[in-house]
Amino acid sequence: MKYLITLLSVFFISFTSVSQDTVRLTHTNYTSIYSKSKKYPVLVEWWLTKNKVTCPNPLPRIDKFTPDPLLKEFTNLQDSYTKSGFDRGHMSPAADNQCSGKLVLEESFYFSNMSPQYHSLNAGDWKSLETYCRNLSVTVDSIKVFCGNLGEIKKIGQVSVPSKCWKVIYIKKTKKYHYFIFNNDKSKPDGFQNNETTKELFEKEVKIKLKVN
Repeated sequence: MKYLITLLSVFFISFTSVSQDTVRLTHTNYTSIYSKSKKYPVLVEWWLTKNKVTCPNPLPRIDKFTPDPLLKEFTNLQDSYTKSGFDRGHMSPAADNQCSGKLVLEESFYFSNMSPQYHSLNAGDWKSLETYCRNLSVTVDSIKVFCGNLGEIKKIGQVSVPSKCWKVIYIKKTKKYHYFIFNNDKSKPDGFQNNETTKELFEKEVKIKLKVN
């Protein structure tokens, strides 16, 4: 009984610690579950639809990175990224939000939607998968996208550099999930398809279970 009480106490402390560290930040087109200690989102989710990526006059990209007004104290991170050698890697991409209005596009540049990524990943397989999702949404319409970060290679200023970045897409039409895990390093892109994994391996490594209701 004493062992059981101790075990439950450890679980409660661990659960409480995680709960206190993360904050849910809800914006127009995406929701971010943001880690105050790591200064990156552990989970960002949004629906990607044909209407969101097909419009006659998409807004131009702004590249104006700003603190999230819902959590300014923990997302004022420009100094950490400046001259760090890392890209400010979007979770919900700017290109997914250019048909939704100026405010929505600006929201996609909040630091609560960013993680430090090596340029080879951000401009390589990560970008290719973003493009694939947009093209797929035109064909099948509704896609639920989840993505996030885990681990820590090192810190740049206040921000932890994740060791891995991941993405899961759910295709509403087929009710199928596709799981991807990328190493956040300087390796050359090898095709986002080569980073697809199984549900079982994804849940074991990322320690999260995702389901669209």
